[in-house]
Amino acid sequence: MRLFRCAACDQLLYFENRRCEKCGHDLGYIPQANALVPLEREGDAESSVWRAIGRGGEQRYRFCANAALDACNWLMPAEEEGEFCLACRHNRTVPDLTVPENLRKWRKVEVAKHRLVYSLLRLNLPLESNEDREGGLCFEFLADAPDGSAPKVMTGHDEGLITIALAEADDAEREHRKGELGELYRTLLGHFRHETGHYYWNRLVRDAGRLQAFRALFGDETEDYGEALQAYYANGPKPDWQMNHVSAYATAHPWEDFAETFKHYIHIVDTLEMAGAFGIRVQPRLDRTGELGAEVDFNPYRACAIQQMVDSWLPISFALNNLNRCLGMSDAYPFILGPGVIEKVGFIHSLVHRQVEADPVPETVTEEVPPGRGENAADAPEGSPIAAVA
Repeated sequence: MRLFRCAACDQLLYFENRRCEKCGHDLGYIPQANALVPLEREGDAESSVWRAIGRGGEQRYRFCANAALDACNWLMPAEEEGEFCLACRHNRTVPDLTVPENLRKWRKVEVAKHRLVYSLLRLNLPLESNEDREGGLCFEFLADAPDGSAPKVMTGHDEGLITIALAEADDAEREHRKGELGELYRTLLGHFRHETGHYYWNRLVRDAGRLQAFRALFGDETEDYGEALQAYYANGPKPDWQMNHVSAYATAHPWEDFAETFKHYIHIVDTLEMAGAFGIRVQPRLDRTGELGAEVDFNPYRACAIQQMVDSWLPISFALNNLNRCLGMSDAYPFILGPGVIEKVGFIHSLVHRQVEADPVPETVTEEVPPGRGENAADAPEGSPIAAVA
């Protein structure tokens, strides 16, 4: 994430700002330009058309329909069909917003979702909705039944449909679940990035013919998913998992390993962009080796070298964790990037920037099936992972 500047008064702005507190202008985000702009209304006070200050004044915009609910600050071309912006057009189901508590939680969910879509757009990843393509990316945000008459909503992914449990927007409830599951980290934004990782496994691995390269690093995804999750929750992570897995949950199944790694890749890229925007430079005075020095003088959203990103991330996360401890808070990034993890993050980086070639097409299909593989091949699950967390 980057910092923004008000073109009317030079005030620094944050991504979620809807009004410049210095000059008083309404603000709107133009995703196509990655710009948060001050606005002037065209016509009288009832007009829904706006012009951006400092951008020539030729383009006319209107706000996403969710702006009226204080849940979105993204703009659309005034002449564009539809009610919703590039982020909100992916919403398939929202909770009953006449319930005040649902509305409050949904707004928090939307903050995380917009940050997710910001990253996906900046990485130029395929971003079709269900309207564009069957199996496109869409979200449903569901509240638990107030009377407990139905099972609790589970956060998960199924062929492009990502369900987010509205209860995750309640900080106390999310911390409770984090403790129950023994997790080091649990956030709304993390849920979005993880579940979206499953979607991009579909698009960038399965559908793009890159299973061989994936399996070489993450393992065989045809392993029974349900049984693997049961084994994980019964026995915990595999021994020495930190060397090759970014989190304990990543050990549960290759699909989860990919989704967790994808999540952390976006964590790293987006945080490094913000560190660069602030001009953060890390150079501990007591470090005589120079290994903990870092300066983000590159754009992590571009196809830069993965080692450059990692070399900057490790010192910055080390500094971030120590600053948190000074405030009596838990580490902001309580994870270890072992050699195997870094290799997997590099795979995600290459995949995102389309640098991983598709699997070679076999020259013949008359090979004998190796002993013991025929039954497994017949039982191999088709489609994408259906992942859920409690």
